Amino acid sequence: MKIRRMLATAVAAAVTTPVVFLSAGPAFAETPKPAPPVTTQDEAPDGPDEDDFAEYEKLIEAVANAEAKLAALKDERAALAEDLRAGNVGEAVKTEYDAAKLAYDDAKAAREAAATALTEAQAELDALAADPEATAEDKALAEQAVADATERGEETTATEATAKVRFDAANTARDDARVAIARKISLLDPKIEAAEQELADAEAALEEYEGPDCVEDRSVVSTLTGPKSITIGSSADFSLTVKNTSDGDLDSVRSYLFAAHVPESWDDILDDENPDLGRYFSIDWKSAANPKWTELDFEDEAIELGAIGEGGKAEVTLRLSVAEDAPAGEGLAFTTAEYDNTDGSCGISEQYAKVGFDIVEPKDEEPTQQPTTEPTRQPTAAPSPSTAAPAPAPSSNGAAPQGGRGGELAETGSSDVLPQVAAAAGAALVLGAGAVFVARRRKVNA
Repeated sequence: MKIRRMLATAVAAAVTTPVVFLSAGPAFAETPKPAPPVTTQDEAPDGPDEDDFAEYEKLIEAVANAEAKLAALKDERAALAEDLRAGNVGEAVKTEYDAAKLAYDDAKAAREAAATALTEAQAELDALAADPEATAEDKALAEQAVADATERGEETTATEATAKVRFDAANTARDDARVAIARKISLLDPKIEAAEQELADAEAALEEYEGPDCVEDRSVVSTLTGPKSITIGSSADFSLTVKNTSDGDLDSVRSYLFAAHVPESWDDILDDENPDLGRYFSIDWKSAANPKWTELDFEDEAIELGAIGEGGKAEVTLRLSVAEDAPAGEGLAFTTAEYDNTDGSCGISEQYAKVGFDIVEPKDEEPTQQPTTEPTRQPTAAPSPSTAAPAPAPSSNGAAPQGGRGGELAETGSSDVLPQVAAAAGAALVLGAGAVFVARRRKVNA
C-alpha cells in the first residue's frame, strides 16, 4: 500500500465517520516504532511497498487467527465442563437412564409391597391356626392369601431383577458418556496449551516486526500557510515550518503532506467506495538544505528534514499544483510530522496543521492585437502568492489552522462539508502517517 493511497483512504474514512477518528486520541500512542538508524535527506530510505504491508497484515492476521483458535478451544472446553456438571450426556442416554431408573424404582416398590402383603397374610394364617374357634373355611382362605402373596412376591422379585439389569446398563452408559466428556476435556487441555503457545509466538513475531511502541506527543509542531485560492491548471506556493519543541535534539524528522479536494456533499463521498480526494494535486518542495525543486511523490515519500536541534526549526517551501481537469470548489492541505532518534526513542506528532483554499476557474483574458497572423499560446495564470500569516495557538483538537482560509473554515459561506473534512481528515492524516512506521522500519533493517 502506498502512503498517498493510505492517507486518502484514511481521510475518506475520517470524513465518513469523523467521530471515530476524533475520539481515537491515545490510540496513536500505540503506533509502531521505526528502527533506530537515522536517515538524512540524501540517505532517505525507499518508501514502503506492497510486500511490507502484506507481511505486516499477514502477521496481524496470524495473531487474530491464533486468538480465535484459542477462544474457540476454551469455549469448547467450557461447554463440555458445563455438560459434565449438568449431566448433559446425550438425549438417548439420558432418556434411557431416566426410564430405566423409573422402572427399577417401580419394581422395587412393587416387590416391597408384595413382601408386606405376604407378611400380613402369614400373620393372619398363624393367628387362625392358634385360634381353636377358627373354622376350616377361614383357615383355607388365609392359606390361599399366603399363597397368592408368595406368588406375587416372586413375580415382583423377578421384575425387580430385570429392571435392575436394565438400570445398571443405563447407569453404565451414562457413566461412560460422562467419562467420554471428561476425556474430551482432558484431550482439549494440551490443544489449549498448544494454542496459547501459538498465540504467544504470533504475538512475539508481530512485536519483533513492529519493534517498541512510539509515543504520541508534541515534540514536533507544524505550521502551514498558503494562498486563499489556486487557479485550476496552475500552482501556488505554501510555507511549511516544523519546529522542535522537545527538551532535546531530534536526530531525524520528517513531514507528511496530503491535499484533498472537498466534495460538495457527503453523498459524493458515501456513493464512492474508495474516494481519491487527492487525485487533482501534486506537490514539489525545496529548502535551504535542498535548494532545488524536488517532486514529492506522496504516494510513497515523506519530506526528510534531517536533524533538528532543541528549539530549532526546519523551513520548507511547497509548490502545490492543481490539475487542469480539477473541478472548481474547495481544497484543503494537511501536514503532520514524526521523528526518531539514535537512542531508539521515536514519536509521531499529535498535532497537525491545515489550510483551506478555493480552487477557481481561470479568468477569461481580453484578446490582444497580435503583430502576426501566427497562432499564439494562451498565457497561463501566474501562481497565486503565498501569504505568511502568523500561526495561531493550536486548537483543542491539536490542529493549528494556518494561513489561507484555514482559520475561518467554520465562518465562511463554504460548503457544510468543509469544516467536518478539515477536523476529521486532519486526525486521519496522523493515523495514516503513523501507519507507515512499520514499513519504514522493515526497509531500514533490510
